[in-house]
Amino acid sequence: MLLTDFVLHKSFTSSEFDGVTAMEIGAGTGLVGLAQARAAGRVFITDRGTDILDNCLANVRLNSSMLKFDEAKVHVRELDWKMSWPPPVGTHDASDPSSIYSWSASEIKEAEQATMLFAADVIYSDDLTDLFFDTVRQLMSRGAKKVLYLTLEKRYNFSLDELDVVANGYKHFQSFFVAQDGCGGQENSTLKPGLVGEQIDLASVPQYIREYNRGKDLEMWKLMYWPD
Repeated sequence: MLLTDFVLHKSFTSSEFDGVTAMEIGAGTGLVGLAQARAAGRVFITDRGTDILDNCLANVRLNSSMLKFDEAKVHVRELDWKMSWPPPVGTHDASDPSSIYSWSASEIKEAEQATMLFAADVIYSDDLTDLFFDTVRQLMSRGAKKVLYLTLEKRYNFSLDELDVVANGYKHFQSFFVAQDGCGGQENSTLKPGLVGEQIDLASVPQYIREYNRGKDLEMWKLMYWPD
């Protein structure tokens, strides 16, 4: 819900998200994508599995009037991180209800021109984190220059190796990018190709949604891809 608060705040206070093409990765209910649809020109809400995607599509239809967006500009599509990016091109088959979530070649090209990516609560398993970042790097290295906004909550476990409670999954997450201060505005030729990240101060994001607690382990990051 933190990421939804961020999107709402941007749409209320700036034109940064107006008319953009955006994608939510690992959408779950699609809440972030729905909030983004208020201002964006096109939104791709992506996840894996027909049940999850059916729920996303139902949420699009249920909330379009209240949130005041055109359903036609929101595309619910399947994106399996195990297959990375680009996803396979599919065809709509009336005998297969899940085919409505397949991608056309033109949609893949349009998604690669997205400038805003969003992912909330996708960092909880090292194996899935590997697949997520492989997909993200493939997507961010193509088409338009992109920014990924990501939120996560540190998860702690007892480590027999360190005989202490540690956030191993968080350390693994941090291994995929170089942390920078103000990375979005740097022109640093010494940076190696890959992802650079800047942690966002949560004090700058008002809490519009009250149904969650912002504990000390909740974080938000802005990631950008540094090309070859």
